[in-house]
Amino acid sequence: MDSIGTRVSPLRILIVSDAWFPQVNGVVRTMSIVVDHLRAGGDTVEVIGPDRFLNIPMPGYAEIRLAIAPGRRLRKLVDAFAPDVVHIATEGPLGWAMRALCVKRGWPFTTAFHTRFPDYLHARTRVPVAWSWAVMRRFHNAGAGTFAATRSLREELVARDFTKVRAWTRGVDLARFRPEPRDAWEGLARPVFLYAGRMAVEKGIEAFLSLDLPGTKVVVGDGPARAGLMARFPDVHFTGYRDNGALARSYAGADVFVFPSRTDTFGLVLLEALASGTPVAAFPVTGPMDVVADPRVGALDKDLRAACLRALTADRAACRAHAEAWSWDACAAQFRSALVPLVPSVAS
Repeated sequence: MDSIGTRVSPLRILIVSDAWFPQVNGVVRTMSIVVDHLRAGGDTVEVIGPDRFLNIPMPGYAEIRLAIAPGRRLRKLVDAFAPDVVHIATEGPLGWAMRALCVKRGWPFTTAFHTRFPDYLHARTRVPVAWSWAVMRRFHNAGAGTFAATRSLREELVARDFTKVRAWTRGVDLARFRPEPRDAWEGLARPVFLYAGRMAVEKGIEAFLSLDLPGTKVVVGDGPARAGLMARFPDVHFTGYRDNGALARSYAGADVFVFPSRTDTFGLVLLEALASGTPVAAFPVTGPMDVVADPRVGALDKDLRAACLRALTADRAACRAHAEAWSWDACAAQFRSALVPLVPSVAS
């Protein structure tokens, strides 16, 4: 990494992520929006993802691609870009390869704790979570800072002996997600309880679909668990993947947004639903506890059915007002401000 004196603006920011387009998930959405904001502010941002390497599908999750032996090509790409600062977004093959390169060259770097891989891995393979947490600690503690989106997650990471944990919030597109129109689910019995997101075992969707609720349950999204859930719950309205205006109308047309995951670190869909005026029902876990703290905008309960029914009485106007406090501008600024101190300096 070339020394650049005390210059901090604009920056040449390198982001290395195992999660990138064409994947569709919270990590990709967060990073792509932040990248757009950084570029709009004048920074030069390079994202290196698995699409630039020989890659294979992740076992059991074909839409996630894993780079094969990325080390040599990664070094060439990094050297060609000549970054001022490095952020490693994920702990996959690319993340580990970039970590090794930074450690070897003595470069500081930041990381982010986006995903509870120990819980996901345990849900799929029964690998003891203590083993996975030890690996995660080793990965992140080598960096100059680990970003975490919520207070409860930061507290948990500190308790698990992660060092240099830093705040990095999230945002919502208030122009895209709005309370009107509410006509998306005309013809379906009310109330409409909506889940939107990836359909995978770790998302806990079955906990929602198995509830005895009035009205209609709707699922928007796709993923490896979709076929099995459709077969098991034929009375549920499955739409498949929706984006842009169709997704926004889906949120606005629902009566309650149900978030059954116990393992997410934030849940961007929570803010999207609230910005659409739709209250949230969820378990009292990291993510919902931080985003849906105001009882006027939803309900948290260990009994998810009770939360769903209670959320029906929430104030839709309060939901929108609550979401308006979350800004992607602030998210990008917070991210950038944490990178600036890592820019090398030399005596002029």
